[in-house]
Amino acid sequence: MVIGVDVGGTFTDILALDEISGTVKVVKTPSTRGDQSIGFLEGILSVTEDLSAVATVIHGTTVATNALLERKGAKTGIITTAGFRDVLEMRRRDRPQTWGLWGQFVPVVDRQNRIEVAERTLADGTIRQAVNEQEVKAAAETLLANGCLSVCLFFINGYANPKNEQVAAKILRACWLNEHVSVATEILPEIREFERCSTATLNAYLQPPVANYLARLEDRIAEQKAESEILIVQSNGGVMSVESAKSLPIKTALSGPAAGVVAARQIASAAGFDNIITGDMGGTSFDVSLVADGQNMLTAQVNIDFGMTIRVPMIEMTTIGAGGGSIAHIDETGLLEIGPESAGSDPGPACYGLGNTRPTVTDANLLLGRIDATNPIGGKQKSLDKQAAIGAIETNIAKPLGLDVYDAAEAIIKVANAKMGGAIRLISIERGYDPKLFAMMPFGGGGALHTGALMLDIGLGASVVPRYPGVNSALGCVMSDLRHDEVRTMNVLLDGLDCAELAQMIKEITLASTKRVQNTKAKLASIDRIIELDMLYMGQSHSVAVPILEDPEKLTVATIGAAFDRAYTKAYSRPLTGIPIRILNLRLSMVGVRPAIDLQILTKGARANSVASCLISEQPIYADGSWHNGQIIDRLRLPEGAELHGPALLVQPDATIYLDPFISATVDSFGNIIMKTRG
Repeated sequence: MVIGVDVGGTFTDILALDEISGTVKVVKTPSTRGDQSIGFLEGILSVTEDLSAVATVIHGTTVATNALLERKGAKTGIITTAGFRDVLEMRRRDRPQTWGLWGQFVPVVDRQNRIEVAERTLADGTIRQAVNEQEVKAAAETLLANGCLSVCLFFINGYANPKNEQVAAKILRACWLNEHVSVATEILPEIREFERCSTATLNAYLQPPVANYLARLEDRIAEQKAESEILIVQSNGGVMSVESAKSLPIKTALSGPAAGVVAARQIASAAGFDNIITGDMGGTSFDVSLVADGQNMLTAQVNIDFGMTIRVPMIEMTTIGAGGGSIAHIDETGLLEIGPESAGSDPGPACYGLGNTRPTVTDANLLLGRIDATNPIGGKQKSLDKQAAIGAIETNIAKPLGLDVYDAAEAIIKVANAKMGGAIRLISIERGYDPKLFAMMPFGGGGALHTGALMLDIGLGASVVPRYPGVNSALGCVMSDLRHDEVRTMNVLLDGLDCAELAQMIKEITLASTKRVQNTKAKLASIDRIIELDMLYMGQSHSVAVPILEDPEKLTVATIGAAFDRAYTKAYSRPLTGIPIRILNLRLSMVGVRPAIDLQILTKGARANSVASCLISEQPIYADGSWHNGQIIDRLRLPEGAELHGPALLVQPDATIYLDPFISATVDSFGNIIMKTRG
């Protein structure tokens, strides 16, 4: 048995794949905020009582994300080159408020815990001054005395020659109280001091909370007399071992959402859609990503929050505070706003009846008849309290705005949809992609409640709702391949490139990375290699990723130059002529491809012969200022080829699909719901 576990702010999603019987079981259970490992184990035990049958548990976690957003990482210190203690604070001299000379930024490491030592490596790798062992020891003692639990070692120009950092790291690891030592050149041996310093520092900041959490997971699994291997989803959509995640927690910063995109791409491809826009709506956030021509969009750098820059490969996505638990309120200007504050799993939306009196997006959907109050997802409540939702919306939104309570609820949904639509436009239209050529794939517990409105608003060609949208990220955990990424700064002109030296560097990195990928119990169908060069014209600041498809032994300056021309033209419409070209970095990824999952197994189970036999009941649905009679249908029993027309609710244990009045849908052979606009 292989189990995928995705822990969100509101629910912990579980998908268990029995490889022998070819069956799947899914569960949503409330997340346990104080200690996510409790909900993790409860979720696993809800799908199987015999953990000895579980070979692998693959986990998408939000521990790192939450620690960064809430600034709840460990007390951290930095040991750096004399004169460079403020790199983390100076950043790129950007401002929190772009159009104003105000705002402040507080780095995650206090200035008193950023300690300088005498050493210097020049940009060409020449060591002008060796590091002093006693200074490093003294710096470590000071940080330990100040209560630091982790430390980042960052020396200027370390990417050009890591010797000083290596000497200091050996000294530091010998005297530091634990294993939480992050060395910048081990994490990001790449040019640009701020990005390297920020990434390494945030890695150190995350090491204690992530390592402690993963240790608790291992202990809870061991308590069940199980020997299951635990793998952790990375932000790039691949997975890695627990030991790797403990030392490199920065690579898990967008772990859960990335797994959902992995599953979405494979489901969409099987359904015949190569271009999709994913929309993961959970209890706290709405995460959007784009898949073009069957390929995930990857980025080398992301800002989790202002001044918190992470430079590691990850699936590119945009996140906004518009989840089911996002709280609706009137802002200081008198306008209706949604989020970013969320009611989460405790106390949850007002309709949960657990003490929250402020309205959420879920409360608005319930009031409008777009959720079946008698059949809530997740199993936390047997039914939802509609009167509590009415009271919260009427008191906080309807009366202040002078609206009828149902119009106020619809206004909440429209504002939430507008925010989601803005995120979709940002990742599509503003990057030159026509939404008409893309299908939406909503997932998460709430994504399929808003899809129809987004299709109509943005002009999306269709929507593909997966078989189990509420646990799609957990499914993505099970589908994810093993992956290890490496980067090396070259910083040479293309005309002066030694191609034999480049081929040797690729060979050495390939051997080391292959060993890391193979160091797992997971079954692998193959091991693939991805090679890219970051290249740019002289004088430019931003590079383009240039795929290298040829045999490295056969590379020439001409073939690399031609590949750069193609990549630059794709990004900017035309190449430039007469300007020297620089190779900045070499990027290499080894991907351990795991055996493919036959998505037909998701459709196993009793299927009805007609749509009529799947009808559960009917209820009024409020849309566009009036009431409509809507059907409530058992989604999982719908037969292949079934045709549906809105307004209707398609219900299942992990999610609800709302078909708007102008939406029609069919069921494909994989059990996906294919939605299209009518008329």
